[in-house]
Amino acid sequence: MPLFGRDTELKDLAALVDGLGDRNGILIEGEPGIGKSTLVEQTATAATAAGLRVLRTAGVEAESNLVFAGLHRLLYPLRREFDALPPRQFDALATALGMSDSTDEPSIHLVGLAALTLLADAAADRAVLVVAEDLHWLDMASAEVLAFVARRIDSEPVAVLATSRDSRTSPLRDAGLTVMRLGPLPDDAANALLDTIAPNLPAPLRHRVLTEAHGNPLALAELPMAAADLTETALALPLTERLERAFSARGSALPGPTRSALLVAALNDGDSSAETLTATGILLETAVTSEVLAPAVAARLIGTGSGTVTFRHPLVRSALVAAATAEERRRAHQALAETLGESPDRQVWHRAAGTSGADENVAAALEDAAERSRHRGGAIAALERAAALSATPVRRADRLLRAAELAVDSGHRETVERLVGAARTLPLTAEQEATAKWVLSGLEDGMRESPAHIGELAALAASVATDGFPDAALRILWAAASRCFWSEPGPEIRHAVLSVADTFGIPDGDPAKLAIDSIVAPFERGEQVLDHLRTLATSTGRDTDVDHFLSSAAYQVGAFDLAAHFAAAATPGFRAAGQLGLLTRALAIQAWSLARLGDLAAAAPIAAEAATFALETGQPFMHATVIAVQAEIAALRGDYAQAAALTAEAERAGLAAGARPVLATVQLTRGLTALGEGRFDDAFTDLTRIHDPRDPSYSLTLRACFLTELAEAAVRAGQTDAAADLLRGLEPVAASTSSPALHIGMRYARAVLAGDSASELFAVALAADLTGWPAERGRLHLAYGEWLRRQRRVVESRTHLRTAREIFDALGFTAWSERARLELRSAGESSPNRDPDARERLTPHELSIAQLAAQGLTNREIGQRLYLSHRTVSTHLHRIFPKLGISSRGDLAALLPTLEEAAS
Repeated sequence: MPLFGRDTELKDLAALVDGLGDRNGILIEGEPGIGKSTLVEQTATAATAAGLRVLRTAGVEAESNLVFAGLHRLLYPLRREFDALPPRQFDALATALGMSDSTDEPSIHLVGLAALTLLADAAADRAVLVVAEDLHWLDMASAEVLAFVARRIDSEPVAVLATSRDSRTSPLRDAGLTVMRLGPLPDDAANALLDTIAPNLPAPLRHRVLTEAHGNPLALAELPMAAADLTETALALPLTERLERAFSARGSALPGPTRSALLVAALNDGDSSAETLTATGILLETAVTSEVLAPAVAARLIGTGSGTVTFRHPLVRSALVAAATAEERRRAHQALAETLGESPDRQVWHRAAGTSGADENVAAALEDAAERSRHRGGAIAALERAAALSATPVRRADRLLRAAELAVDSGHRETVERLVGAARTLPLTAEQEATAKWVLSGLEDGMRESPAHIGELAALAASVATDGFPDAALRILWAAASRCFWSEPGPEIRHAVLSVADTFGIPDGDPAKLAIDSIVAPFERGEQVLDHLRTLATSTGRDTDVDHFLSSAAYQVGAFDLAAHFAAAATPGFRAAGQLGLLTRALAIQAWSLARLGDLAAAAPIAAEAATFALETGQPFMHATVIAVQAEIAALRGDYAQAAALTAEAERAGLAAGARPVLATVQLTRGLTALGEGRFDDAFTDLTRIHDPRDPSYSLTLRACFLTELAEAAVRAGQTDAAADLLRGLEPVAASTSSPALHIGMRYARAVLAGDSASELFAVALAADLTGWPAERGRLHLAYGEWLRRQRRVVESRTHLRTAREIFDALGFTAWSERARLELRSAGESSPNRDPDARERLTPHELSIAQLAAQGLTNREIGQRLYLSHRTVSTHLHRIFPKLGISSRGDLAALLPTLEEAAS
């Protein structure tokens, strides 16, 4: 079709081709027939002429349930390069594309990394344009992989050009592609196009076509032939339906065998002409040849060539399907099922579509297909269809609930509620009802709910356990415990949850039990949790899930050194398995803990990575948590403008969700900023909010973790009596647990609030084991040095102030460094200017790459670790070297500690 009125769009698309690497791509949106495919064709042709390699895929409605179908089509031209992939990437991709006997579901992120590696390697020879049309029909697995790739090609000579009918949420739409919205053609362009297509139209008919087409190019091309046949009723239909009627009318004029062949082709989930002809022969009970399709080619409905059948426009396909009767569609599906005996996963969907009423054999086959599915979205669809074909209510409910379980794991709340609601319209067994209950409790954004719901979940867990379903009961109990962290149900509900947990007979040292106890009762059970954690700290690395549970438990009881240790042990396993959702959580715990310990150089890149993965894996509350950690890091480094911006972002999400730990960390950052800027009254007000049960920032756990900052603000704001009252309220808690964070804060607070008699209390605080807690040791030396100077013990003060300055210089605590320098000057000693540490010259993302390179990892190994292409890693290293004043990666080890050293 000639192209009119799209000069601006063509210019933007030409810029995409000419400047590959400047942006990741363009998503063209618009109604059917508006010209998306024409723009794509012109761009692809221009790209090929410019020497680019064009790789293509497209969504097809009939294929939307075929997992990774779109990815297979895209990567097939690169199949000879698969063997060069790293083993884990190869295994994941081979499983995803059905090239392996493995029945395990591959990690979507490992599949994405494999696709990224293939495309980046291909682009090393010549730039690559990835074309993905009709995203609205692309199978979800392929769309997720393409989104993964699109987020990571900013530094690659690779770009994505995609099309979609509408702006519905799509993984690719959320991947940062520039959206190009196509509207109707201007009047002059519409007239020019109509002149080219139908120059001799009578004036009345021409006016009618222009009016009805509304600037849609496909309508301008098709309506001249159909307008005379459209009734007034038809004219009242939306334009898409009128076009479909025009195409179906053209199809109805074809010979009977051709119409049958066209219907088969329209329903086929592939484009093979051999499959279409074979199935048509089965349908007509006589052999047919390609000649049967010739009338459809002549009618400009399809094109044939290279063993394929392609429809001129997707509306042709949908029009032919809509025009057929239900019985005609069933018979065509049955013929296709008979044809596809060697493709069981494709065959079963045609069997299901060709079935009317219940059919347990087909339902069982769909259930088997769900087990084989290489993506949970495909498994959910197969199980839901199997449920519809189930012969008994019990089997139907089983399949609906199994689909709901998978939807929980995928985080799809609306799907879960719909599936469970459908199951509950049936008579459920006791076990099925238990499953329904835990499935609904397993949705992790429960912080939006009333805290009273936590007590209901605990009672439900006890009831389900009494009914004899311990696994479901434990899952419900875990949901209740998790909600005790994000919200605050009060002591009665916490004790109720704890009482139920104690009836389950789980050994006290069990990692899951430690995690539950630490969340629900961080102080009452803190001591026994800490005893187990200290014992288990020497046996990490054996079980990733265990290490993850233990990191959570350590975090809850204020053992941030142990939390960082266990989280660091859990992350390699999650990375290797491509479990980015769990990796995000482990990284969040690690970053939060390292920031509290004062190791900002290690915390910053971990927090940045966690923030990226939290968005990518759809975990908004974890994202808010990590943003709050990044705000804290910025405040500690003295970047108060950045801290304020990040704090506002985290607070918006935290307030909307009622996520107390996020809001408590927000208040901590505000307190740190106010302390650094000398606004001590504001600092005290900000930090005391965390201790007020009526405040949304109140956190039972975290109120015991920020006492150092609170006590310092109280002394400087003249609020020592108020701080002493808060301290007295925590004394019973401190007597029940040896929580490191709590006791370090209590010792500091007792000393700075003691006035003239503080010397002995400072000595006690400094004598405690602060190994692994450098920030707290630095604050103690600074506070003691300040106190000694005020007591006119100037010579003694210098030693402590000098030590504080050195610690804060090493940690990058800018405001605290300046305070130590100012105090030293007042004590008669000058300080050298602090030179920025090499790590402070890099962005967090650059720092993570540089640290891994300093360990001796290759670019490919770094890429595998960070889920980037090796070319992106190389690009970053070339930016890093000038920042650090070095010329090769061999110099990095001398400048940067390894991650292990940084975390120690």
